[in-house]
Amino acid sequence: MKLHAPVKVIRKPEVLEIFGFSNSTIYNRINAGIFPSPISLGGSAKGWLQHEVNTVLAAYAAGKSTTEVQELVKELVAQRIEILDMGAAK
Repeated sequence: MKLHAPVKVIRKPEVLEIFGFSNSTIYNRINAGIFPSPISLGGSAKGWLQHEVNTVLAAYAAGKSTTEVQELVKELVAQRIEILDMGAAK
């Protein structure tokens, strides 16, 4: 996968604002596999990869089914290693 922009991490308040979710809804969706889990930023800090959040938002906007979104989230999370390894190699 080629990155055309740097990887950006967004924090929970921004994710909640983008989706209009409550705090509990975001974690319910993570547990249901229809939203990517946050990554650790060290200590207790966590954040989401912006491109993952944007991709899931686009899937919902396109009318994708719950099953399709679950598969998309699995693919996004699986790609994290590749993306983060590429960023570390720079």
